[in-house]
Order: sequence, then structure tokens, then C-alpha cells
Amino acid sequence: MAGTSTYFLRGAFILTLLVTSFFADTALSSDESVVVIIHPSVTTNSLSRNLLRSIFSMRLRTWENGLPVSVFVLPDDAPLHSIFAKQKLNIFPYQLRSTWDRLVYSGTGQAPFIVHTELEMRTRIASTPGAIGYLSESMINDSIQVVHTDE
Repeated sequence: MAGTSTYFLRGAFILTLLVTSFFADTALSSDESVVVIIHPSVTTNSLSRNLLRSIFSMRLRTWENGLPVSVFVLPDDAPLHSIFAKQKLNIFPYQLRSTWDRLVYSGTGQAPFIVHTELEMRTRIASTPGAIGYLSESMINDSIQVVHTDE
């Protein structure tokens, strides 16, 4: 019987860690400001959440002006990627990854371009017509355009 209570306590401890981790991540996401950015050649200044989801799930392939959409994201384990997915798309990062993997493995589409730093994200968005991505608010400069989104 002592073994059963030990397993129960371990399970309770692990559950507590998971719940604490989830709420700590949620607290982080409300403190960090993430903004959607585009190349200045894109002629829009706001995007609905549904349109943003279509873009980042790689379903929308061209902008209204005919430019191809080039999507840039940080790696799956980057904290800002998680904040972006939860705040702006209202989905979990693993749901995005699942969508991209399905497109790639079925041969019907491609995954977004992965950049490894916010500086690289800003540089690639600024130099790629039709590009879209995201940054923390502190990384914004005149080389890119901020897009307003529904939240």
C-alpha cells in the first residue's frame, strides 16, 4: 500500500508542475508584446485573425496585389513563437507544426521559412517582397511595416 501512495504523490507532483508551467507560460505571454510585421510592398495595414491563420497555416499563397506570400517563423521552441501562436492565432504551436507537416508530407504545400533570431526575422522580412512574420515590439524599426490584428 505504501507503493501506491508514493505513485499517487509523484503523479500529484507532476500534475502540479505541469499546471504551474502552463500558467507561468500564460503569464509570460501577457507580459510580452508581439506584433505582426510585413514587407512594405504588401498593401494592407490590418488583418483579421482568420486571415492571419490562413496565412500562417500556408493556405493563403498570394496577397491582394498578386505578390506571393512568404511566411517566416522562429523555431518551434522559441518563446516568442509560442507567444505569437497563442496571442495572435489563438492556437498552440504544435497545431501549427501539425498543419505544416501535413502539407509537406502530403506534397500539397510547404512549411514556412524558419529564422533563428528576431534580428534575422527583421532582416529577411525587410528584404523579401510579400513577406510576413512577427517580432517583439522592441525590435520594430523603419525597414518593416507593422500590421494591426484582431485580438
